[in-house]
Amino acid sequence: MKNILHIMSSPRGEASMSIKLGNAIVDKIQFKYPGSKVKESNLINKHFPHLEEAHLNAFYTPVEQRSPENRLAVQHSDEAIQEIKDADILVIGVPFYNFGIHSTLKAWIDHIARAGVTFQYGATGPEGLVKGKKVYLAIASGGVYSDGPMQAYDFAAPYLKAVLGFLGMTDVTVFRVEGVNMPDLKKTALEKGIENIEIA
Repeated sequence: MKNILHIMSSPRGEASMSIKLGNAIVDKIQFKYPGSKVKESNLINKHFPHLEEAHLNAFYTPVEQRSPENRLAVQHSDEAIQEIKDADILVIGVPFYNFGIHSTLKAWIDHIARAGVTFQYGATGPEGLVKGKKVYLAIASGGVYSDGPMQAYDFAAPYLKAVLGFLGMTDVTVFRVEGVNMPDLKKTALEKGIENIEIA
């Protein structure tokens, strides 16, 4: 049995290909690990705020010294980090916008990347503190970015692998639904994406 955290960052709801792909990944994880529990975290509905001075001040204020305003400012971050700690497996939906990730997912990352909490600097350099997690990225894009001439424009997968790895989550697998806006690919894009899912 596994605890699965399914993070969704698409504003398209039921029409979202990244959510559909993420759901398919979750289904296959549950098939491999019967009895697994799933927690969904829809970042669109949660309205993660972009970092402001109040958040940064709260992050760097010791817990015992935090004011009520500090505690309110750090609430989103603390809750998101606890969700990750409670999970064995993360499935992160990644709709592809302008060669990168949606701003809601970036805001979530800004809230979970905290010095002294999810990473630290030591004598040998930075160390990620969120370890022992398996991560699957469910990336959906209108074009094809996994290879070919547009691969250099994929700033989503490399960025997410880098930042998650920095936090200690180095076991990251990418699955894609590609070409959903291309006439010769869109009809079978989701089907092919689901067919390629293999759970480690």
